[in-house]
Amino acid sequence: MGQAREEASDQSRRRSHELSDYAWSAHKPMLPGKPGRVRRVNDRCVLNGIFWVLRSVAPWRDLPENYGPRTTCYNRFVRWRRAGVWGHIMDALAAGHDAAVQMIDTSIVRVHQHGACTVNNNQEKMGRSRGGLRSKIHAVVDTNGLPVHLALTPGEAHDNRLCSALLSALLPKTMLLAGRGHEADWIRKLARLQGAWANIPPKRNRKDPTCFSPYLYRACNLIERSFNKIKQCRRVATRYDKLAANYLAFVKLASIRIWLRANGSTP
Repeated sequence: MGQAREEASDQSRRRSHELSDYAWSAHKPMLPGKPGRVRRVNDRCVLNGIFWVLRSVAPWRDLPENYGPRTTCYNRFVRWRRAGVWGHIMDALAAGHDAAVQMIDTSIVRVHQHGACTVNNNQEKMGRSRGGLRSKIHAVVDTNGLPVHLALTPGEAHDNRLCSALLSALLPKTMLLAGRGHEADWIRKLARLQGAWANIPPKRNRKDPTCFSPYLYRACNLIERSFNKIKQCRRVATRYDKLAANYLAFVKLASIRIWLRANGSTP
């Protein structure tokens, strides 16, 4: 009786990771085809397996058999990442985002010992600090707290290192919200040149006054909530991947889940 209950619970847990019809329709047009007569594992089944790894943090070798061979799922995950599929899906979902407010912030992630590199840590976006190896996720979210742009740096990198790239698409009349880690004259100027307004709390040692609204700044908690939602996927909350490209792909997959949930569907 106990074994039957465990099997039923396991099946229910697997179904919670599987793509709904709406989620599959959002992914299917973006997946590259592979013509030929050789039979291959269904793409939807493979995607279900990739999302299972994203949520469960289990190694690829523990992937349940109903998702197909683990090597097939891993190889397609990497091949689609190299083809830019995950970025294209996220861009398509975020194309109609609410640009009235843009928020930028960072979040530190611990690197697990299985993901640690012995050499070239910096090239794989890992930085060593007192707490060990860390990576830092940089994100821009829209008015509703939905991820729009994502990037990765070593954990010790300054919060504003990637601002120029992440904020290059600011629209006129947009309000930019950011924390004190992004308080710099060049960031305010960057926003002003694009017709936007930066509402950033000034540093305590700042000599020249700046325009800042504490009331409007309260909305900045939405980006913290966005990081919390992304980190509900355990593969993102702790970094297990040696390659920065693979880890960033999982961060984008977690963001895709947020967009699908906001549109009424969760894989």
